[in-house]
Amino acid sequence: MHGECTTPLTVTSLRSVAAGITELVLENVEGGPLPSWQAGSHIDLQLGPDLVRQYSLCGSTDDRGRWRIAVLREPQSRGGSAALCERVQVGDVLLATGPRNHFELQPSPRYLFIAGGIGITPIIPMIALARAAGADWRLVYGGRTEASMAYRTELRSADPDRVLEWPQDRCGLIDLDGLLGRPEPDTLIYCCGPEPLIAAVEAKSRHWPPGTLHVERFAPRPATGPVLNGPFEIELVDSDAVLMVPPDMSILEVVDQAGIYVLSNCEEGTCGTCQTTVLGGLPDHRDSILDEDERASNDTMMICVSRSLTPRLVLDL
Repeated sequence: MHGECTTPLTVTSLRSVAAGITELVLENVEGGPLPSWQAGSHIDLQLGPDLVRQYSLCGSTDDRGRWRIAVLREPQSRGGSAALCERVQVGDVLLATGPRNHFELQPSPRYLFIAGGIGITPIIPMIALARAAGADWRLVYGGRTEASMAYRTELRSADPDRVLEWPQDRCGLIDLDGLLGRPEPDTLIYCCGPEPLIAAVEAKSRHWPPGTLHVERFAPRPATGPVLNGPFEIELVDSDAVLMVPPDMSILEVVDQAGIYVLSNCEEGTCGTCQTTVLGGLPDHRDSILDEDERASNDTMMICVSRSLTPRLVLDL
């Protein structure tokens, strides 16, 4: 992580909230208020040298004294979930950056929330916001088993008529044909969960009005080959430089190699830290953040993974 301002946090509570899922409550080491945040926000936790992971905030946006996250212990963990679920203890200090929000809840009279597994975490504060706004909403919440579904009891008890639980071992996969077969007027869809669920929701909702679906991925979407296989140029207007990006390097790597400072973090197109304004040319968007409208506008790009459709890109760097 390239020197971004960090907030030291004390772990004040640890508890299991479902099979394989640990909740952490984090407070400012200095005891002061934490930065404000909105539903859909995530923080980046620095868990070791070159080990930074993103976690959605799932507590109350009104609580400036503590942040709540829930972490799934991944069987094939690259270090992040193992550290938080097995080694971190109450009293430990972690460094966080953010919050950032690429999954903002837009105003609407109706919402359909679809969550799979740990994808429930950003949805919880969205439901609170929708409830406070007087919006009509419902949640379809899927998981492998009931025991693996975090916060299911509190969600069901608070709004039993609006929450449909869908444990896979009893019900199979969520019936997306039935759920999304007929577009509902004035309704926005917010979906978070594993890639197969998100990809299926994207496919099944294509006949809904443009801009209806909003998703957040915890891992990069499956990669495809770049449209432009050869090298391309980047013109950096603030640095008065033109650089060549070869096929085997990212824009971020080329810029960094030239000594030009850009904040970066995940380097896989999921965190949004390296988001850069595009002033000319057409990006080949390869991130897992921007929606279809944002991609079509070509105003911005994630330079850690995205490339170019044109021989030259002009960037605000």
